[in-house]
Amino acid sequence: MHARHSGAAERNREPIAQALRQLLPARGQALEIASGTGQHVAWFAAALPGWSWQPSDADPTMLASIAAWCAQAGVGNVLAPLQLDVASGPWPVEGQAFDAVFCANMLHISPWASCAGLMQGAARVLAPGGLLLTYGPYWEDGVAPAPSNLAFDASLRERDPAWGIRRMADVEQQAGLAGLQRTVRLAMPANNLLLAFARVRPAPAP
Repeated sequence: MHARHSGAAERNREPIAQALRQLLPARGQALEIASGTGQHVAWFAAALPGWSWQPSDADPTMLASIAAWCAQAGVGNVLAPLQLDVASGPWPVEGQAFDAVFCANMLHISPWASCAGLMQGAARVLAPGGLLLTYGPYWEDGVAPAPSNLAFDASLRERDPAWGIRRMADVEQQAGLAGLQRTVRLAMPANNLLLAFARVRPAPAP
């Protein structure tokens, strides 16, 4: 198995792990959306050993890398990765209840429809009291954008016009439609944010 490498994931995995330790209880079950290379879930599984982790990615070619990183880390609290596209049909974990759903760096590297898909799917699979946690850059009304984020946004839109950094207010609106409400905003390194959303009413039917 070949483990792919992401420099960004290596840089931000420990700051995110520290935030997760701050926000989450000692034990639980977590679903990771858009696991990518697998560096995050392998690191989080070691950092939060009381948690069971279910990694997933829309790209089936990433599943071997996720498994390879977890094997290299020697962590036993990670399940086999699943192919999961947030915006396509029922999720393969429907019927399960997760105490946390974690998604990093997906909303700006996917079409806008993925935001609604993430919010609605997370609302369906979150256990009572569970949290959806998202990490990445956002535009905030009334906050001057960082030059690095402006450059990053331009590069994303050059690669795909459907991509780009999202307004936090727009993301929160989609969350609200799914019965979720933002409860936490943590400033993270490199002009990123970690947001937590809690379910405030039942999820709408799929």
